[in-house]
Amino acid sequence: MDIASIAAEPYPFEFKPDKCALLIIDMQRDFLEPGGFGEMLGNDVSQLRRTIEPNQKLLEAWRAAGLQVMHTREGHRPDLSDLPPAKKVRGKSEKTIGDEGPMGRILIRGEAGHDIIPELYPLPEEPVIDKPGKGAFFATDLQAILQNRGIQQLVVTGVTTEVCVNTTVREANDRGYECLVPEDCVGSYFPVFQEMGLNMIKAQGGIFGWVTTSSEIITALDRA
Repeated sequence: MDIASIAAEPYPFEFKPDKCALLIIDMQRDFLEPGGFGEMLGNDVSQLRRTIEPNQKLLEAWRAAGLQVMHTREGHRPDLSDLPPAKKVRGKSEKTIGDEGPMGRILIRGEAGHDIIPELYPLPEEPVIDKPGKGAFFATDLQAILQNRGIQQLVVTGVTTEVCVNTTVREANDRGYECLVPEDCVGSYFPVFQEMGLNMIKAQGGIFGWVTTSSEIITALDRA
């Protein structure tokens, strides 16, 4: 496929489809679905659910173009051996990671709430990166997969903008990847964090990456 220029901030992104993967961050049931862990904590899940439809459209176009897709899930082993005590107690909530929640044990691999929402469920050939931290590179094999597949660029979507998306983009930037973030495909429970999270990515001439919209990426896919 040909290189295509995508309108973005702070300046156009030179899109190399054959060297680019779509990385969808933590679109998990416990974070996005009513009655899940996120809502149990008092969050407005509609702020995240607005990202589902744009992600569906982008994912459909990406798959139709035959490009590479990867997904992540934040969670821990059932025996909690990979859960730092500091993370377990953080927030001093009544319910913490590993406790019984609305959809099984909270953020535990294999539980219903840990899984990806049906609307964006991975195909069998799409790698799912199970990560114990916020960033997708920490304690995972993501770097090896990207290197083995010749990936140089990432389109990063998912939740939440200021935490796992931002952390992953920063990790990727330090490893030499060019990251493009479609603002309608990432979400935060807090609108002010959504705005600030995107501003931090594109600040200072794109210190961590570029920000665009899903429609601009889909248009570029059609051109390429």
